[in-house]
Amino acid sequence: MDYPFIGQIQLFALGFAPTDWQLCDGTQLSVAQNQALYSLIGNKFGGTPNQTFAVPNLLKASAYQAKRPMAYYIAMTGMYPTPN
Repeated sequence: MDYPFIGQIQLFALGFAPTDWQLCDGTQLSVAQNQALYSLIGNKFGGTPNQTFAVPNLLKASAYQAKRPMAYYIAMTGMYPTPN
């Protein structure tokens, strides 16, 4: 798999977060530790500006409670998207 774009959201049927991916469950993250992702999504999904930010909560959009859970994850690292 090529490197994802930072902020890319992908559906995985793993039941756990792959390395460098975060479950899209509304978790709040530190801006200081995740500056690239924060620069892309800011506080659109919650958090305290310049301190914390939240990833989108997409648990209801996936089969996370299923026997073989499928859930959306957001890429924390990878290529920084730029306009053409």
